[in-house]
Amino acid sequence: MNRPEGSLRWLIVAIIVSLAQLGCSGTPQGIKPVDDFQLDRYLGTWYEIARLDHSFERGLSRVTADYSIAEDGGVRVLNRGFSQEEQEWNVAQGKAYFVGDDSTGHLKVSFFGPFYGSYVIFDLDKTDYQYAFVTSYSKDYLWFLSRTPTVSDDLLQRFMVAAQSSGFSTGDIIFVAQEVSDTNAD
Repeated sequence: MNRPEGSLRWLIVAIIVSLAQLGCSGTPQGIKPVDDFQLDRYLGTWYEIARLDHSFERGLSRVTADYSIAEDGGVRVLNRGFSQEEQEWNVAQGKAYFVGDDSTGHLKVSFFGPFYGSYVIFDLDKTDYQYAFVTSYSKDYLWFLSRTPTVSDDLLQRFMVAAQSSGFSTGDIIFVAQEVSDTNAD
């Protein structure tokens, strides 16, 4: 069953994660957000290529994040992922705002009320905005985002080297399936 608003499980997990991240809008030790960031170039759809797994995305494939300008001037965040086990899409809508100036790739994001977590872009293709490496307030969170559902081996290697040299647990990184494995999944 396809429920555009997402499942109750997804909402409950988003609430728990948001509560756990209360006041967590800092950056991990040794991680510096990118400068010369341009939000207008970052907007649009990104595919999740790899991540450190965590409960609120566990078991999801075909994960995307879509960023657009919200009515209040912030950033509207729409995350989607397909649960093969539940045979449905899980959708979470949130909002994000810059922590400091809008030319630094450091935002705070919320999927529930006033509770925010950090969104730190620490590596970015500043030429074409085709890939981004993102973390949160701790090195327990890591995402590799791309404008395309697949990337070159060279770019995967660049991500793994950047993750290892930044102190992330590279042995725990999972690679997200972006292909359609079930013709009834849409």
